[in-house]
Amino acid sequence: MDTILFMPIYGLIQSIRPFAENAGNCCSQIAAVRTNNGIVNLIITPETYVVNETRLRRGMQIAAFYDGNAPMPLIFPPQYHALVIARQNPQETIVMDYFDDNLSAVNQSLTLNVGPQTEIRTNNGQTFHCSLENRLLIVYYTTTTRSIPPQTTPRKIIVMC
Repeated sequence: MDTILFMPIYGLIQSIRPFAENAGNCCSQIAAVRTNNGIVNLIITPETYVVNETRLRRGMQIAAFYDGNAPMPLIFPPQYHALVIARQNPQETIVMDYFDDNLSAVNQSLTLNVGPQTEIRTNNGQTFHCSLENRLLIVYYTTTTRSIPPQTTPRKIIVMC
């Protein structure tokens, strides 16, 4: 079974326009995003999950995630099919990954210490009352410990049900 490798893109939206390759399909768009490494094009389709159904616009700081295992065209600027896009506050980091029974990311990049103030919701905005273990999560946080793996008490967690 192929697994999805959630790769992040952090940047500022420079422009959004209809996706020309899908002529006649007015539901897909392409966003040019300025990252620390240059411009990246994100393809946004009806299957792209936009957190809180936020209207994406020029000048917005975002975190986007794509499947690092998916085939990609060798073009410049790079072009990725966005799976998830979230508006990002400048002081905050957003990660998306599977978290195990210890609430550690599969790639061991982060461990969660859920606090009483952590907002926990489903991807459709409902309060989530079950265990976070062994689930795909979108995590919003500001600081981490210097341990390996780093630990954080997130501000918000979205459970991808």
